[in-house]
Amino acid sequence: MQVHQILKSKPQSSEPVITIAPGSSVSDAARLLSERRIGSVVVSPDGRQVAGILSERDIVRELGRRGVSCMLDVVDDLMTRKIIGCGINDSADMVLQQMTDGRFRHMPVMDGEVMIGIISIGDVVKARLSELSMEKDALEGMIMGR
Repeated sequence: MQVHQILKSKPQSSEPVITIAPGSSVSDAARLLSERRIGSVVVSPDGRQVAGILSERDIVRELGRRGVSCMLDVVDDLMTRKIIGCGINDSADMVLQQMTDGRFRHMPVMDGEVMIGIISIGDVVKARLSELSMEKDALEGMIMGR
């Protein structure tokens, strides 16, 4: 299974990737995460370029360290800047391995320097389970002569 197949299986929304502008407050980012029921938000000046990613974990870690004062910071201060992205033709297994090794759960899908989507570890696991189920059904069919 490839990344483009995972993207096609995701429910379509009015915007392909939810972003927040650099310089926005952490409080605004937390509100956006809560309202959209998502685990991370891409920090982007234009919705196409990736400046960083801010996750729930980033916010909670800083809340635990400094308390609520971090909510007044800008997203640029807490976001992960070194982003690992993937391409549409990358395999689900490769993406899953990168996410596991890097201990992150969200990966932008890039076409060169332009972000065209985002996938989560949940998206990849769901796709892989679907693929395994189809393989199991095919093998059972071959064994049973169907």
